[in-house]
Amino acid sequence: MPSPGALAPPRQLIEDAYLELLADTLETLDLSARGQFLQRFLRTLAHVELREPQCLQVWDDMLARRRELASQSGCPVSLKTALLDVLATSNFLRVPIIIEYEELKKLELNAVTDPLTGLYNRRLFGESLEKELNRARRYGQPLGLVILDLHRFKEVNDKHGHPRGDQVLHATAATLKKALRTSDFAFRIGGDEFALLLPQTDAQQALALTSRVETVFSEMIQPLELAVGVSMDHGIAIFPQDGEQADQLVHIADERLYRQKHEQHEKTANGANRNQTQPVPATAPAGAAERSTPSPPISIETRRPPEKQETAIEAAASAASAAIASEAQPPAPRAFSVQRKAERVSMAGTNAYAIVGEQGATRARVLDLGFGGVAIELDSPENLPENLFAVLHVPILPPVRVNLKPVWKQQTKEGSLRVGCSFVS
Repeated sequence: MPSPGALAPPRQLIEDAYLELLADTLETLDLSARGQFLQRFLRTLAHVELREPQCLQVWDDMLARRRELASQSGCPVSLKTALLDVLATSNFLRVPIIIEYEELKKLELNAVTDPLTGLYNRRLFGESLEKELNRARRYGQPLGLVILDLHRFKEVNDKHGHPRGDQVLHATAATLKKALRTSDFAFRIGGDEFALLLPQTDAQQALALTSRVETVFSEMIQPLELAVGVSMDHGIAIFPQDGEQADQLVHIADERLYRQKHEQHEKTANGANRNQTQPVPATAPAGAAERSTPSPPISIETRRPPEKQETAIEAAASAASAAIASEAQPPAPRAFSVQRKAERVSMAGTNAYAIVGEQGATRARVLDLGFGGVAIELDSPENLPENLFAVLHVPILPPVRVNLKPVWKQQTKEGSLRVGCSFVS
């Protein structure tokens, strides 16, 4: 009986115990039966094809090698270790199956996975970025790269402790798994820094998706009841517009991330709420802010009037934000990086559609989406219901329930009906 302070002997693994039992059983068999069994056993275990005499010799060499290794190390050596050593040194080992397939897949997954969040790690990020870039070049498709980090995350650790900080990271991972498409990839590349790879995604779609991610994140961290207002910042780079090499895209996305952090949080420090727009005075008629002549919109990155591409990108993100906000009762104020305009985002080439009517019997194609409304196309005029209640299904966004008011109608040469609708609260 071991003394109370002595360490318990290590438990023998099941496969080791099986091999020990096998060795004892083989001793009771004659050479012919032993050779036949070992031939099948080695074929199954290590995918080696040996004649019966060779199998008998390998088994004897294994027993001798086991005694030698145990003598040299001063501790017991398993039969599996000795068998692997003999097969490897005799050049018989070609495709070893010494480890269970499930264990092998688990090892491979652990090598590329962040243990805290369950997201892919920085090592796989570099490999995946190069692979997706090669795919995008080959097929002439865009690729979106988004770098994210958590604002005031260090304050969470300082004020609430690192376990609560880990909960915030878990909430971030859950946000990304919930908000992303199945074709997208999420990585944890640093302490509070994350990266997204978005295949076949242009700038408009990437901005709409980041808006979705930030909205879901604000919902996910509410149950934590933090005394620190944690938010999410992002920087976006698109292949091939922003660069054709991985390091170029990472540099531009990082640069835009920190530029946004500096500008947005500088405003917050000066008393401006980054999540609210200036309210329209109560005395102003509805839509007055839309009809007034705005000053040229200023880019959130450069503080200068944006180029055509930048304007379209920011308009798309704001349109997505407005569609999400329309579900809330009452609607929560949203942040717009540019002042509202009549510009719309085309849905051509996407699978965007709307289910129209209370019973959901009519399906319409979504042609474009804007701040104040949506254009849809029905197969025939008879399909237009009187009450234009609709559920919009737009790429990246979740299904959005809206009430629509027809503003204009146009019948096409093909017989379909195009209807421009405004959102009705």
